[in-house]
Amino acid sequence: MAGSTQGTPVIDLLANMTLASVNASSLDPETLMIARLAALAAVGAPAISYKTNFEAAVAVGIDVDRIRGILTAIAPIVGAPRVATALIAIGEALELELEDFEASL
Repeated sequence: MAGSTQGTPVIDLLANMTLASVNASSLDPETLMIARLAALAAVGAPAISYKTNFEAAVAVGIDVDRIRGILTAIAPIVGAPRVATALIAIGEALELELEDFEASL
């Protein structure tokens, strides 16, 4: 298979898809990452999805306060269950215990 490495072909594919999406977007990097994080919460994404986006999010200045703001903004639209699922997945992605992550929010 062209373009993949021996150890992580699926992760490599996801990273390449993410890069292609970023390059094709007309949004500024911060707005793009806010939209991506909000979309992850909206679809109930697993921790690995957040983990693959956090490096880029941090690079454009998105911190815990911004994540809190994003989740607060979308809660009335996506609902409490999706926001709770996002909190758990984000905590897992950051390798935090849920109590520690909630304390940081």
